[in-house]
Amino acid sequence: MQALFSPRGVVVVGASASPGKLGYSVAQNMRESGYQGEVHYVNPKGGELFGKPIHTSVGDVPDPADLAVILIPAPYVPASLEECGKRGIPFAIIGSGGFGESSPEGKKLEEQTLAVARSFGIRVIGPNCVGYIDTHLPINTSFLPVESPKPGNIAFISQSGAICDIIIDLTRGQGYGLSRLLSIGNQMDIKESELFAPTAADPHTKVIAVYLEGVFDGAQFIREASAVTREKPIVVMKVGRSESGRAAVASHTGALAGSDNAYTAAFRRAGVLRALRSEELFEWARVLAWAPLPRGRRMAVLTNAGGCGTIMTDTLVDHGMELAQFSAATRANLQSRLPEAANTNNPVDMLAQAGPDEFSLGLKDLLADEGVDGVMVLLPPPPVSTPAEIAEALIPVIREAKKPVLATFMGEEQIITAVEVFMREQIPFFRYPEQAASAMSVLCQRSRQLQKPAPEWVTLTDVHKDQAQAALADAVVGADGFLEPGVLSRMAQAYGIPLPPEKIVHSEQEAVEEAQKMGFPVVLKVVSADIPHKSDVGGIALDIRDVEAAAQAYRQVTALPLEKVPGAVIEGALLQKMLPEGQEVIVGAVRDPQFGPLLMFGSGGVEVEALGDVSFGLTPVDRREVETMLEETWAGRKLKGYRGFPACDREAVVDVLARIGRLMEDFPELSELEINPLRVFPGEEGAVAPDLRARVTREPTE
Repeated sequence: MQALFSPRGVVVVGASASPGKLGYSVAQNMRESGYQGEVHYVNPKGGELFGKPIHTSVGDVPDPADLAVILIPAPYVPASLEECGKRGIPFAIIGSGGFGESSPEGKKLEEQTLAVARSFGIRVIGPNCVGYIDTHLPINTSFLPVESPKPGNIAFISQSGAICDIIIDLTRGQGYGLSRLLSIGNQMDIKESELFAPTAADPHTKVIAVYLEGVFDGAQFIREASAVTREKPIVVMKVGRSESGRAAVASHTGALAGSDNAYTAAFRRAGVLRALRSEELFEWARVLAWAPLPRGRRMAVLTNAGGCGTIMTDTLVDHGMELAQFSAATRANLQSRLPEAANTNNPVDMLAQAGPDEFSLGLKDLLADEGVDGVMVLLPPPPVSTPAEIAEALIPVIREAKKPVLATFMGEEQIITAVEVFMREQIPFFRYPEQAASAMSVLCQRSRQLQKPAPEWVTLTDVHKDQAQAALADAVVGADGFLEPGVLSRMAQAYGIPLPPEKIVHSEQEAVEEAQKMGFPVVLKVVSADIPHKSDVGGIALDIRDVEAAAQAYRQVTALPLEKVPGAVIEGALLQKMLPEGQEVIVGAVRDPQFGPLLMFGSGGVEVEALGDVSFGLTPVDRREVETMLEETWAGRKLKGYRGFPACDREAVVDVLARIGRLMEDFPELSELEINPLRVFPGEEGAVAPDLRARVTREPTE
């Protein structure tokens, strides 16, 4: 996209000589940006602007013309874009609103505009955007009224034009600059992920920050972001996390696996750092651009106030870091320079009278300790020296450091000058310990990303897709789209998902006879495509130990559900061998419209939704990613053993998740699949899936 980001000539379509018009603002910003290429103005009314002629047609503009910035009423945009195509202009920015964001008619107009662009091979940013700014070229194609951002090394991509206006003002106030700012609006043509690679290729850009409302192609997003994050960090704030408007679904997996969880899983796979708050987006981008990365998570705290050190200690632990253990040499050095009452353990409290020398020398001591990966400096206003004097003393030490040093200036009026010193030197600073700890945490995340080995894809050879297809071909589908248990069992067996010995029975007598053959104890479960949650309606009988109990259980599980679900079609009961003790977890998958099968693992049972102890990942299955999913949940950590309960077969869980993922990949009509519970046995004894259910998207069988 060289011609887009380094155009030799720009055509402003809709240029106006009237201040207050957007066409005037673009022309003015282009002029004041210092852009060295040619700028051409177009407006059917003609005239003159900034001493240059306003052409009445795009076809009249002279060479060079690589980029058109279009700011005219939406209905006239397709015709104007056609003129650009005939003129041979390869790129366009459509700033005009009134397209898909406004109405169904606007959506049709957007589709018409895209068709014109594609017919001429024009790549388009927008519509409904504010354009882009490059502070180093330089160029400013936006109509924003604020002063352009300072040159810097953070690129910002936004699906919101208003956020662009805000961040320009914010960066100027916070003392850092931007390399590029890109507003992408409706993304009619060029999508957010297409901009990652060309933005990362910009030598001035160290970090890419993104305000994201959604993606158009999940696979492309992961592919493009993954390629970039190996070299430069991407920080994303994805808004719209609430699922309050989402309709309830029948399975636990579907209820828990909202689209936001799919984004979290996708960001993890792509190496994208996810900020949950707007302040994190900007603070993380700044610290990633300005600070070196730590080797680990062992942090030292240096302050002149014990209370502040305690606050920072708690906050570091909350963010998954730990306090470093100092060497004897480090403690001896600190003790030689500090008052006897000072605390030379971590966190280091140098006492209130600590001045520039104590702070600078103490910081050197901590940085020299091999057991320290990073240092947090907290500076409430000291009673003797000024915060600015201490800030000046810290700067040369921080400049030479190979480890990250994050400073927190606590206060307001007294610390303003110190803040200005750090802003001038582009050294990370914060106003609260919580902000600094969050920023150090993201440095640790980035460090781990770069140390992460290549994916270890789980491969499966013993799957039989043809057998599963045969089972699905004549399946009976319930009113809610759920498959009958017999069909699902056949599909699971074809994909190697371990099931207990089982058989569908259709009468008391058959239940008794088959239970005797199978051997007590056994379990009976109602078979009905209309009843996905059997335990809720009395459709399960456990620990059946004799003939009489088997007969009674069959009557129970086929009769009680009809009281709760009148009209349900009862096909019989599923007889299963009672399983030995083990840990029960839930595993499942839901098909996300953007990212495909979304795997879930967590604490199982009927209270899974209340517990919320779940984690999510994408297919294909990466063994290391599944291990991360397990570590994120109490259920997964408990598989290692807990309070006398033996460690259980984690590898069997990884295998089952891989098989579920493969089944979902091979059968796009499967919208949900859940095993709750999956019984995981101690040692290396495997796991068994006694209760499966799956949903399909096709119409129910008559």
